[in-house]
Amino acid sequence: MKKSYQSSDDNSTNDMKQVIYRKLSSSLLRLGFLILLTFSISINAQEGDPAKGKQLFNTNCAACHNLDRKMTGPALRNVEQRLADDHGLDREWIYAWIRNSSGLIKSGDAYANQIFNEYGGAAMTAFPTLSDQDISDILAYTAQEAPKKEDAAAASSDGSAQSTQGSGMSNEILLGALGVLFALLAFALILVRRTLIRFAEAKGVEIEEDKTIPIWKAFVQNQFLVLVTCIFLLLASAYYVYGYLMQVGVDQGYQPVQPIHFSHKIHAGDNGIDCKYCHSSARVSKTSGIPSLNVCMNCHKSVFEYNGETTEEYSKEFYDGEIKKLYAAVGWDDTEQKYTGETQPVKWVRIHNLPDFAYFNHSQHVTVAGIECQTCHGPVETMEIMYQYSPLTMGWCINCHRETEVKVEDNGYYKKIHEQLSKKYGVEKLTAAQMGGLECGKCHY
Repeated sequence: MKKSYQSSDDNSTNDMKQVIYRKLSSSLLRLGFLILLTFSISINAQEGDPAKGKQLFNTNCAACHNLDRKMTGPALRNVEQRLADDHGLDREWIYAWIRNSSGLIKSGDAYANQIFNEYGGAAMTAFPTLSDQDISDILAYTAQEAPKKEDAAAASSDGSAQSTQGSGMSNEILLGALGVLFALLAFALILVRRTLIRFAEAKGVEIEEDKTIPIWKAFVQNQFLVLVTCIFLLLASAYYVYGYLMQVGVDQGYQPVQPIHFSHKIHAGDNGIDCKYCHSSARVSKTSGIPSLNVCMNCHKSVFEYNGETTEEYSKEFYDGEIKKLYAAVGWDDTEQKYTGETQPVKWVRIHNLPDFAYFNHSQHVTVAGIECQTCHGPVETMEIMYQYSPLTMGWCINCHRETEVKVEDNGYYKKIHEQLSKKYGVEKLTAAQMGGLECGKCHY
């Protein structure tokens, strides 16, 4: 009996050991799996995602840096590798520089002070909110190889070339089909005529010669028609002469070539720049003003090349050449990122020009009346080359004053005038004409 009890105790002990061993083994496996997973995640995190890095770069860095050229700051292509090879700096230094460059400079770091002095003492903006992963993504984007110029040019021209070829082929096919159709119709008419003549000859029908009087002889012999025609021609000639004389001084459609090509389509259309950002004086003065080239350089210090849509007439090389003309005019050295002091005047050609005896105030229309620029200047956001859209004649202005209602809501200046004139005319809304917009002295002085 003792042996049987002893054997059962031994069996229960072995079973307990096996259970403990299994639980310990499974726990160790789980722990190892978690460690391996964490390690792999950390490795992947350190590698960085170039796609996310591009987005972060464009949001935080692109205003001052370019991958392949010097701007406000240095070029950043392979910056991590270059810092490691040339200066022995690791990624931890990059983290510290991006998050607080001023602190790194004040600490006496040699390379931080070197780069600070090299770029004229311009401190880099601190980005303390960027995580290690964000910076790793940015570095992964900067570590990518530069695309070949041939590939970039081919990619930018494929879309425009295909669309041009497609439209050209469709037009050629349509014109060819119409040409064949007209040729078949003419040939069919010739066959019908020949068939009718043969049929008449087979039946013995004689075809009489046409003895009718020509139309021009009958017209000459009718004196009444001649008189009516002469009167009509005189009236028509007077109408067209009057119309021609009325167009003297009207430059609608005028589209001069400017010394530096400026595309309103790209600036106001594609990039959505407000008209009053460049023509700022339109809000406060009589004239809209010609933007100074310093306004252009607010953007073009960083925008040194064009990367948008192109056509055969306006290629990337064409737009890049116009940007270089701007740099030459303001004396900007794009390589050294500084002004040389050697400037050239730009002789812009005026497009919209009113007679000296006509008074027009931009601020009164833009700020007070709230009229959009496109009302007078047309869809400028679609114009590759700016042209005079409206006739700018006296009749055109008067019609606008007759049809345009004055915005008096929430405008204390017009409140009293509106109350008095509303009673006078018996209307709730007033036009510019009803408020004196047709008086001669408003526009002529």
